[in-house]
Formats: sequence, C-alpha cells, structure tokens
Amino acid sequence: MQQLTEKKKVTIMIAIITAMFFAAINQTIIGVAMPRIISKLGGMDYYSWAITIYLLTSTVASVLVGKLSDIYGRKPFILTGIGLFSIGALLSGFSTDIFQLITYRGIQGAGAGIIMSTAFTAMGDLYEPRERAKWGGIMSAVFGVSSVLGPLMGGYIVDHLDWHWVFWIFLPIGVIAFLLIMIHFPKVPKQEGESVDYFGSLFLTLTIVPMLLAFSWAGDGPGKYAWGSWQIIGLFATTIVALIVFIMIEMKVKTPVLPLGLFKNSIFTVSNLVGFFLNAGMMGAIIYVPFFVQGVKGISPTMAGYVAMPMSIAMLATSAIAGQIMTKTGKYKKMALGGLLVMTLGMVLMYFMSPTTPIYLLVIYMVILGLGIGIAMPVFSLTVQNAVAPQQLGVATATSQLFRNLGGTIGIAVMGTVMSASMSAKMTQLSGAMGQGNNPAAADPALAEKLALFTNPQNLLDQPKIEATLASLPPDLQPLFTHMLDMIREAMSYGITTTFLTGAIVAGIAVIIALFLKEIPLRSGKMGQKPKGDRDEKDLQVGRKGVS
Repeated sequence: MQQLTEKKKVTIMIAIITAMFFAAINQTIIGVAMPRIISKLGGMDYYSWAITIYLLTSTVASVLVGKLSDIYGRKPFILTGIGLFSIGALLSGFSTDIFQLITYRGIQGAGAGIIMSTAFTAMGDLYEPRERAKWGGIMSAVFGVSSVLGPLMGGYIVDHLDWHWVFWIFLPIGVIAFLLIMIHFPKVPKQEGESVDYFGSLFLTLTIVPMLLAFSWAGDGPGKYAWGSWQIIGLFATTIVALIVFIMIEMKVKTPVLPLGLFKNSIFTVSNLVGFFLNAGMMGAIIYVPFFVQGVKGISPTMAGYVAMPMSIAMLATSAIAGQIMTKTGKYKKMALGGLLVMTLGMVLMYFMSPTTPIYLLVIYMVILGLGIGIAMPVFSLTVQNAVAPQQLGVATATSQLFRNLGGTIGIAVMGTVMSASMSAKMTQLSGAMGQGNNPAAADPALAEKLALFTNPQNLLDQPKIEATLASLPPDLQPLFTHMLDMIREAMSYGITTTFLTGAIVAGIAVIIALFLKEIPLRSGKMGQKPKGDRDEKDLQVGRKGVS
C-alpha cells in the first residue's frame, strides 16, 4: 500500500487511529473504575482474572491473526476485531457477577488483540520504518490521550452514574471506527501460494493457554492451586508437550504461523525479550496503582482519575517526542535504554510509598514512571518491523504483540500472587498485635459482625460503605473502627508496594537485555533515498543476520 497517495494514507491512518482509540479508551476507563465494580459484583480474589483473561484472549488472537492478515489482508480482520470488541463491551455492562464479567472481558480481549495486531501492521504496510516512527509516536499518543481521558471518565461514572456505563459510553466510537475502516481501508488480493497453518495455530494455542492458566491459577486463596499441585504441574506439562509438537510442525510446514527462522535475527529476538519483561514489570505493577490510591489513601474514583492524569500526560508527551526523534535521527538504542532506566526508577520509588505518603509524592513517582514508559514503549515494535522483510511484517508484529501480552499476563498473575501473600502475612502480623489488646467488640456479636466486614480489604474500595458504617457506630467505638481501617490499609499498602518492587526487578532485567540490542538505521523512503535502495537493503540484511 506504499504506492498510495499521501492523502489516502493519512485518511487510512485516521481510520486506524479511531479503531485503536476505541480499543484503548475502553481499556483505560476500566482501570480506575474496576475497584468499585469489584466491590459491587464481589470477588476481589478473582480481580486479576478480569485483567488476565483479557490479555490471554488478546494474546492468542493477535498471534493467530498475524499470519492470516499477511495472506488475506488486514481489512477483514480489523473489522472482525472491532465487532468482537464491541460485543464484549456491550455484554460486560450487563454482568451480574464477577464470572460473567471475566467471560465477557475475554471476548473483548480477543477483539482487542486483533485490532492492535492489524493496526500496527497496517501502519507498516503504509510507511517505511523512519516515517513509521513518527506515526508510531502518534499511535502511542493515542494511548496517552486515552490514559488521560479514561481514568477521569471511569472515576466520574462510578461516582455519579451506574457502573455499567463504563463499558457502554464509548460504543458509538466503535460504530464510527467500523464504518471508517469499511469505507476507506483498501482491499488487497490474497497472496497466492500461501496456505494456513492450522495445526501450527492449534498447537501454538495449546502452548499459550495452559501456560497462562498455570500462572494465573497458581497461588493461595479461592480458585487457586498450590504451585506444586497436580493441576498446575499438569498445565505446565501440557505446555511443554504442545510446545515440542508446535516446533516440530513449524520446522516442516511450508508457511508456518510463526516462522522460527525469525529468531535467528538477534534484533528480533532481543526486542521481543525486552518487550516481554517490560510488559511484565509494567502491567504487573501499575494495575494495582488504583488500589493504592482508592484503598490505601481513601481517595474517591473521580479524584483517583485526577491523580493518575499526570502520569498519563507524561506518557503522552514522551511517546510523541520519542517518535519525532527516531524519525529525525533513525536511532533508537539510547532512547530505549534511557526509557527503561527511568521506568525502573519510578517503580523503585513507588516501593517506598506508605499510607502516610503525601499525594504529591505519589504523583511525582507516577510521573517518573510515565516518562519512562512513554519513551520505551514505542521503540520495540519499531525495531522488530525494521529488522524483517516486508512480507513478514504481519507475523513479526503479531509475534511482538504475543511476547508483550505474555509478559503482561504472566506479570499480572505472578504479582497478584506476590500481593496476596504479602498482604496476608502483614494482616496476620497486625491482627496478632491488635488481638493482644482489649477489644470491646468481642462482647457484642452484632457489632463484631459489622466490624468483621472490614477485615476484607475489598471493602476499602467502597468509600460510601465505610462512611455509612462509621456513622452507624456508637461514638465510643468509632476510634476502634478507624484503627481497624488503618490496620487493613497498612496491610494493603505493604502488599501493593511489594508488587512495585517486584516490577522494578523485572524492569531491571529488561534493561540488561536491552544492552544487547544491536542498532541498524531505520529505513526511509524519503530524504532522497529509495525505499529499497542499496544502503537500506544492506542495513536490512545486516538486521536479518543479527550482526552489525
């Protein structure tokens, strides 16, 4: 599609960006609202599953669509993605319990995986890598805008409207995105001689799903299994067997769903490994920021949106600037390392937060985290696309999305386990200390039952319930209730900040891996260069071989 006029390309990019914004805003609006939604539906023990299932189905859908879109074109798949996402959002708003929400979020995730994979690949169809960097920055800025607008609207809706509107309010944008893609996105002929790798797709799915289920189900609490249980060991065993069969299939088929030869390219491999650990550290930690703001600090969802806004603005600014710099210079390694280091620093600082940490310090730490994420995130999809041949753009982009989603899903699951274990241990310690004192509620079973509601940290997320309970207590018992809340907030703070430390360690691993990233100039069709000129083609060959 690179032969299209610039006006037509821009029109297509507007359609793609609209589809991306639809998916992104529906994801970011959930973050601040989810704690209140969980408090209404119940099932805090399954909170991470509402996130995990989204990433799981998104992961599977994105990698399966990658090769198919190389064969049949991007248009039918991005339309399918918008349709699935819209259906999932509509049904999520009708959820009556946490398990229905998890199911419908899975449908949303499948649609999101298809949208994101085909959107970034379509950008690669339209532009050479150096021009792609500019548009990559703009597309990252879309996530920044949604990160600013989403939390504000999510907080306002759960405070002033019915929570169901969190899922429904942006559905009209989905309709607009669908129509724009259908009208403006060009059809392309099917690639002749290409076939669909059905068995490879099946065993890739059988590798991914049991592995993610194992990480998500392992741990303590309802619906969890011990790491050494037969359920978890069985899932990992299934993963290993399916992976072996998948590799054998991919080595023999004519058109593999995931060409293993791509991993001989060191830039491709290193970029995907960094993407895995970057997302594991980032997603595994920052999804608990709303819990800290609302549960530990006692801030309403609406105000929590304002607290999160500076971080989102920082991401928006640095991602746009990073794209412009990469377009101008064609370089990316120093930027990638700098972004990862700043991101790691932000999470280290967040580890030192406590219930007494002033809000302004929390905002500063989150801004530092946002600056790092905004710089680092746009880089690694670009490095992958820059290092492969154009006919492998779809599968390479989908593989990049696969590694990021795997990292995010595993990170959320592992850090959810870390948070639960840390919070449980701290609660046991604090409860033991409190039990040694005189407890007036022990002589009043009704009062004890009322206070026992707030031994569940889930209830910290429902400020109206806390205020109503406090007002209903006799004045002489209100200090006891306040003390109990402080104890639970301290336990929650300890659990959440432990996940920030874990995320910082994982992000630090991404920094180390990024040191091995080899840099080749971003290809360009401008500045007097032909898109496939000698120098560009030589650079591309260097990238394919993984040497420089």
